[in-house]
Amino acid sequence: MTDAAFHAAYEEAMALWPVPVERRDTVTPYGRTRVHVCGSADAPPLVLLHGGGTTSAVWYALAPALAATHRVYAVDQMGTPGLSVPGERAVRRPADLESWLDGVLDGVLDDHGAASAAVLGHSYGGWLALRYAAHAPGRVHRLVLLDPTQCFAGFRTSYLARAVPLFVRPGERSTQRLLAWETRGEPPAPELVRLMGRGAVAFRGAKPVTGPRPDTAGLRAAGVPVLVLLAEHSRAHDLHRVAAGAARALPDARVETLPGVSHHSVPHAASGQPAAPGGR
Repeated sequence: MTDAAFHAAYEEAMALWPVPVERRDTVTPYGRTRVHVCGSADAPPLVLLHGGGTTSAVWYALAPALAATHRVYAVDQMGTPGLSVPGERAVRRPADLESWLDGVLDGVLDDHGAASAAVLGHSYGGWLALRYAAHAPGRVHRLVLLDPTQCFAGFRTSYLARAVPLFVRPGERSTQRLLAWETRGEPPAPELVRLMGRGAVAFRGAKPVTGPRPDTAGLRAAGVPVLVLLAEHSRAHDLHRVAAGAARALPDARVETLPGVSHHSVPHAASGQPAAPGGR
C-alpha cells in the first residue's frame, strides 16, 4: 500500500524530531504496528494517537515537552497512512480498533509493568482515544483530547466542502490548499504537508474506520481524569458546540481553549502546546 515516495517523505518528516527516537514494530492480531518511542524508560507511559492522514510523525513539535516527563509511544494507526502493516485480521469496525489498541497497550504496559497509561489523541485520534478509554477505562489513567472531532459535535459543512478535493484529487496540492485555508496561512512544516499529500495518494484506497460518538457513561463512572483542549481558530468544527457537548458528555472534564491556533496547526504550534498529562 505504501510506495517509495511516501517512505521518503516519512523519513524527512521523522527527521524533524529533535529528540532521539526508537522505532518499534508491535505485533497484534491485526498486523505490525509502528510505534515511535522516546523519553526516559523510567517515566510513566503516554500513548499518542494522531489525526487522520497525518501519521505519528506529526508529534515532532510536542515530543520534547512530553518526553521530558513521560515515556512517549507515538503510534501509526492501523489502516491509515503510516508504516503499520495490516495482518490477516482486518480493522473494519470500531470494535476492531478497540481490540487492536488492546494489543498495542499490552506492549506499552508490559514495558513498564504498569496497569494503565495516559492517552493523548488529536482530531480523529481524539475520537479513537475517547472510544478506547470508554472501552477500557481501567487501562487509561488520564485522557487528553486535542481538538477532537466527532466526539462532542460534528464537522462544519464548510470544512467538509473544502476537504472534498483531498478525496477527488489526492496529493500535495490539494493537501496544501486545505491546510493553508484551515490554518489561515500558517500550515504545518513543509515536510508534514508533503507526507500528508503523498500518504493520501499511497493510501488512496484506505477507508478510516468511523462510528458514532463514543458512549461516555462508563468513563464517567470510572472517574478517569479528562482534559479537552480546543483550538481557538479551528475551522473543522464550532468551538462553542464542542465545548458544550464535552460538558454534557463529561461533566467532570476540564475544557480549555488554546489561543491562536487552528485545528491542523495545534500539534505543531509552540503557543498551542498542552501541558504534559500528569499521573493520578
